[in-house]
Amino acid sequence: MNREEIKALLPHREPMLLLDEVEVNEKGEAVGRYTVKGDEFFLQGHFPGRPIVPGVIQCEMIAQASVALVKGEHAGKTPLYTGMDRVKFRHPLLPGDTAVITVSLKAKKSNFYFAHGTLEAGGVLCTQAEFSFALV
Repeated sequence: MNREEIKALLPHREPMLLLDEVEVNEKGEAVGRYTVKGDEFFLQGHFPGRPIVPGVIQCEMIAQASVALVKGEHAGKTPLYTGMDRVKFRHPLLPGDTAVITVSLKAKKSNFYFAHGTLEAGGVLCTQAEFSFALV
C-alpha cells in the first residue's frame, strides 16, 4: 500500500502519517517503511545540532504499520493504542535513515489486538515493543 491507500485505513494525516508504504508479507507480518527526511516537526527540538527521532515517534510508526494486519476489519472504526510493554530502544533513528517496521499479531480478543513490532534501519535494530490496540 502506498500513502494514499494507507490513508484509507488510518485516520492519520500529515504531519502524523508516519508510513510511506506497508505490505503484508508471506509470513503474515506487516512490513512498513518510512524514510526520515530531516525536516519533520519532531526533529526541530530533538535535538538541535544532533537530530534523533524520538522513541515515542518510533513506537507510533510501529503502531501505524499494524493497521495493515486488520485491513478489512477496520471499516468505520479507529485504531487506538491500548497498551505498550517491553519497549526497548537499541539504536538511534536518524535523518536519512529508512525505518523498516515489522509487526506480527500475537492474539485477538474481541476488538482488541495484541502485537509485537520491531523497527530497524540499515539492518540494525532500533526499537522493539509489544503493544495492544483496539478498533473502536
